[in-house]
Amino acid sequence: MSLVKSKSTSLLGLKGLSSEELTSILDRAAHWENKQDEILPTYQHKFISNMFFENSTRTRFSFEVAEKRLGAQVLNFDAATSSVQKGESIIDTVKTLEAMGVDVGIIRIKPTGVLQEVASKVNIPLINAGDGNHEHPTQALLDLYTMRKRFGSIKGLTVSIIGDILHSRVARSNLWALREMGAKVQFCAPINMQAPALSEYAAYVSMEQALQADVVMMLRVQLERHNTGMFTSSEQYREHYGLTVERAEQMQKHAIIMHPAPVNRDVEIDDPLVESKNSTIFEQISNGVPVRMAVIERALKI
Repeated sequence: MSLVKSKSTSLLGLKGLSSEELTSILDRAAHWENKQDEILPTYQHKFISNMFFENSTRTRFSFEVAEKRLGAQVLNFDAATSSVQKGESIIDTVKTLEAMGVDVGIIRIKPTGVLQEVASKVNIPLINAGDGNHEHPTQALLDLYTMRKRFGSIKGLTVSIIGDILHSRVARSNLWALREMGAKVQFCAPINMQAPALSEYAAYVSMEQALQADVVMMLRVQLERHNTGMFTSSEQYREHYGLTVERAEQMQKHAIIMHPAPVNRDVEIDDPLVESKNSTIFEQISNGVPVRMAVIERALKI
């Protein structure tokens, strides 16, 4: 199945993407998953730059594996040793790489809104690898891909997203994509970790109700972002909002446990649950490669 043509081959977020286009990407990811033991020469004349201005393990290496499986030439940009340290703007950095002939830019960046500005000033397609608390589109796509593999369809699923909604780009991208694909999304979070602006799209429910969903998605605790609030320690957070072994017993037997990682074991999720039969955490990481292959292919528009 070919990818649905888009007005723009950049992927800055999932908000506004149609179910047809989302399905097209997921279908193409399934195609690439069946070819993961191959390195294809199709894109050997294409140059892709991984521009990570924020730390990353899973996303960065997943993109690099995807790029190399597609046969592309990979340039890894190191912000710490670049001219950014001399005061060069991020826009000028990207424009410099564009001038050298880079075909696609993969960007992770801390400030929200900067990526959109950069995209408006360059002609190469950009793929958002996570920007501030705005979006993380490829993470949500691999989450959807994992759900579809487990359940056959996303439509009709109830998905609970639990944790620091306020600062979570993962929660936002999943919210937009899941709603578009026909799933019901609900949030569960302490008061100081809620995002009121999202409440018109997903209701906040109790932990007990959240555990009755088909998908229980735990988010990384970002206590460092909260100087004041309900909890002052990881232990307190686990007591009230962690997925403990006891709480997991309340889940439906068919339900799955998800987490975008990195996981704080025995904080968001008790250690025995991370690799339990209901957990898809490492499956999600694996699925990230074919999903990102599909997104890169879309960007290259070949």
